[in-house]
Amino acid sequence: MRIAARVIAPFIAAGFWAASPAVAADWPTRPIKMVVTYAPGGSADTLGRMAAQKLTEALHQQIVVENRPGAGGLIGTEFGARAAPDGYTLLVTSATTLVIGPAINPKNWTVDTFKDLTQIALLGGPATVLVVDNQLKVKNLKEFVADAKDTPGSLSYGTAGIGSTGQMVGEMFQKLAGFHMIHVPYKGASQAVADIMGHQLSVGSLTLQTAGEQIRAGAIRPLAITSKTRPAGFPDLPTFSEEGYPQLTSSAWFGLAGPAGLPAEIVQKVNTIVVRGFQEPATKKRLEHDAIEFEPYTPAEVVDFVRSEVERWGPIARESATRPQ
Repeated sequence: MRIAARVIAPFIAAGFWAASPAVAADWPTRPIKMVVTYAPGGSADTLGRMAAQKLTEALHQQIVVENRPGAGGLIGTEFGARAAPDGYTLLVTSATTLVIGPAINPKNWTVDTFKDLTQIALLGGPATVLVVDNQLKVKNLKEFVADAKDTPGSLSYGTAGIGSTGQMVGEMFQKLAGFHMIHVPYKGASQAVADIMGHQLSVGSLTLQTAGEQIRAGAIRPLAITSKTRPAGFPDLPTFSEEGYPQLTSSAWFGLAGPAGLPAEIVQKVNTIVVRGFQEPATKKRLEHDAIEFEPYTPAEVVDFVRSEVERWGPIARESATRPQ
């Protein structure tokens, strides 16, 4: 018994059974759990459920979406990373959980983006828009920067929270333009929008998905957006790139991953289904309506993309963590 245990243990530790060709070929034979690291209703939940629907239709197996919010996404990420690499636990990731969180909190972030996870697909995400109180006497980004420089430290900008993409965009914008604002992190981006409308907050760095309705209503004023091109529903809204800040082309992106050691056959199958599904006309139209930019990346391209995001946002995130707000 002891000899058998010593012989079998290394194979189990290496994920031998999960990675065997027979298991990958038969997959899936039972329902799959998809872990979302945020509460229901947000972009992560919406995109995760869209992916779950496409997988359910193609695989003829139920995809059970399980929301595990908390600790900036770490609770759900840790659960997904520690699952068996057999394809029955998938994880919705984000720029926060793969890039920003580990940079801001390296001592306590227990999941290594590249060692503990297998990247599968990029689900896309909404662009970030800089919006201001209508009472602020600036009409465009150039005037805003000039006003911020003339009155240093007088402006406060709200985001969806510490470590959010909105904060990273706000921090990089200040650094590039040469001025300083006070960061006000909210527990929910909708409250930041409400405070801007109520003249209690001057500026917001928020997703277009969150601020779009109030922009359309004229309740808040947009100055620039981080998308590659002007959104179809907002043809008068310039991009940061148009305004002279090409470094600020980005989105609050989300992805799909699994535990380290996930069989390549399963990874490719899931990627193919998601990419094909997100490019279907009805789904594509829905994404465009929500100003969500989708990239049909292969698994290898997702890894390269995440590495590039670490290089771009990591220094900004670490700097913001040590700077007084």
